[in-house]
Amino acid sequence: MAGKTQKPPFDWESWYQACGGRVDHTPQASKIVAKIYNEQAPKFTGLIESTTRPFDSSDQASQFVKDVAIEAGAAAVGITRIEPADVYEGRSVDETYAIAIGQRMLWKHFQTVPSQESGVECCRVYYDLGETCIAVADALRQRGYPARVEDPVGNSDLMHVPIALRAGFGELGRHGSIIHPHLGPLFRLGTVVTDLPMTCDEPVDLGIAEFCDRCQACRKYCPADAIPKHRNPAAGVDPIGKARYVLDTGRCFPYFARQHYCSICLTVCAYKHKVWARDFMGKETKLSPTTLLKEPPPTVDPSPPARVHDYPRLDVLYNRSYPDR
Repeated sequence: MAGKTQKPPFDWESWYQACGGRVDHTPQASKIVAKIYNEQAPKFTGLIESTTRPFDSSDQASQFVKDVAIEAGAAAVGITRIEPADVYEGRSVDETYAIAIGQRMLWKHFQTVPSQESGVECCRVYYDLGETCIAVADALRQRGYPARVEDPVGNSDLMHVPIALRAGFGELGRHGSIIHPHLGPLFRLGTVVTDLPMTCDEPVDLGIAEFCDRCQACRKYCPADAIPKHRNPAAGVDPIGKARYVLDTGRCFPYFARQHYCSICLTVCAYKHKVWARDFMGKETKLSPTTLLKEPPPTVDPSPPARVHDYPRLDVLYNRSYPDR
């Protein structure tokens, strides 16, 4: 992110171990994740054609990539240069360009959250996203350019969110996810990296950040009280110069791990009066989901803390009483 040069640590297993391991109540979701790791992951890299078929210009290269992505099912695609702060601590990325790819989650599966249906949809989208990313990487490799997929599910060398922000996907919401002008917050991200010179997209300022400053729906509905009231200037600024909202991951993650990937904060988002929340298959849906606000598990702060990213402890900031939450 702009204003941040230090690479954050990355160790999801520290979180899972600290909150008692992976709590799985969705066998169907587990099967999809197994397919991602067993069937898709080997395709994230591949052989490169020995003869390069160059593009006439960086604009042509960018358009080629975007056309392939959209044809393969992407709901959004953008391009940016990789910055050092995009790469997790202890990881490395040698490529120069990142292709951000977004995949829409279907609103009809989020009528009740959290639920087995919403949890399965999260995993289904990641599988489809992997297929789209593989199609883009394959198309570049067939033209003689190195390209590989950065794992959309979690074991990635780089952070998908700051890349997508600089690639023009939208703005960072209070809940820590991107709000896209057409997809809202209900989509997932993947990234393809390459050295093919391409024309890059630019960050967008569409007033979404100002909307988030006024709307506090995600904060009020968060069952774990993990979403802050105020922006955190100490966390740096996003690509359009706004101080970031930073979640209390120690509160969020245990609930996320136990409750079908939660998703409450995404589904209660009211951006654009929820015009993004519509079903394109003709199914009748409601705009206000049923939210199952179960008692959150204890806060988890993995030890040693150096293995995970910095985050504010909201119980410290608000003295556990949350006087104006």
